[in-house]
Amino acid sequence: MSTSDAPQLASEGAAPRIVTASREIAAPAAEIFELIADPARQVEWDGNDNLGAADHGQRVRAAGDVFTMTLTKGSVRENRVVDFEEGRRIAWRPAPQGASEPGHQWGWKLEPLGAQSTRVTHIYDWSDLHDPAREEKARATTAQNLQASLDRLAALAEGPGTPAQ
Repeated sequence: MSTSDAPQLASEGAAPRIVTASREIAAPAAEIFELIADPARQVEWDGNDNLGAADHGQRVRAAGDVFTMTLTKGSVRENRVVDFEEGRRIAWRPAPQGASEPGHQWGWKLEPLGAQSTRVTHIYDWSDLHDPAREEKARATTAQNLQASLDRLAALAEGPGTPAQ
């Protein structure tokens, strides 16, 4: 189910700088998008287990929006939304609070396959990341990490009491 794209490789054997995973989720795109676009819900599906909390009321509505997350280790991350189409696409660039963006991006694409089915693709793009201190962690983000988020997202979207409140 997961796929890994490698359109940009720095050198032979290097980790791909754009990693993706996709799966079909048995839920409408609008419901799935609510889980992604509301930062307070992201903690529930984060497959990297590094998101601690986000304040309610930060629902993303447009490119240019900024939302904050507290990580499990206690630091705060500001996330600038760089791509947005309601119900279809969302991407953000995280940065430590008050700092410039280091050059990596998290994104989602949703493709409705019918009224109750959606192909969801999760993308991690670190092609603009040029800080050697951050590259090791970026390399460690694999399609399996993204797949874990997709699987948790699917369990939420397909489960009882789904999802928008």
